[in-house]
Amino acid sequence: MGFFSKDIKTMDDLFVHTLRDIYYAENQIVKALPEMIDKATDQDLKMGLEKHLQETEVQIDRLEQVFKLHGVDVSGVNCPAIDGILEEADEIAGEVDSDQVLDAALIAAGQAVEHYEITRYGTLIAWAKQLGRNDCAALLEQNLHEEMNADKALTTLAESHVNAAAA
Repeated sequence: MGFFSKDIKTMDDLFVHTLRDIYYAENQIVKALPEMIDKATDQDLKMGLEKHLQETEVQIDRLEQVFKLHGVDVSGVNCPAIDGILEEADEIAGEVDSDQVLDAALIAAGQAVEHYEITRYGTLIAWAKQLGRNDCAALLEQNLHEEMNADKALTTLAESHVNAAAA
């Protein structure tokens, strides 16, 4: 079912489809983060990615709670956007020879992922509230808050020393 599929007829259908999109995305991110952690050479970056891996596992649990609260089966739908972001990150990381430049590239890739997640969670929260599902919105807001903090942490790392070392 594509984003503009005829299977999406109501706001509720759109909410569930997008919930399944972010569920798929979070599961793909859990698979990709260990390789990013292995490639990172900056210890602060490694620790930040490890922390976010743990957060992402909890975020998946929260999403599963949202599915249950909303009374729908827990499942994902293919998300070409996150697949593309992760594929691009993998390709760029494979082309970098300098450890310092690789760390900067990993931060940029991580921020692309975070920004995608931030847009999805923001939308889902607005739709959940519109549907009268403040219980679902509260769980989604926790995930959004963590994604925004992860993005800020990556910016701080980049600006404090990683980008300068890469330059």
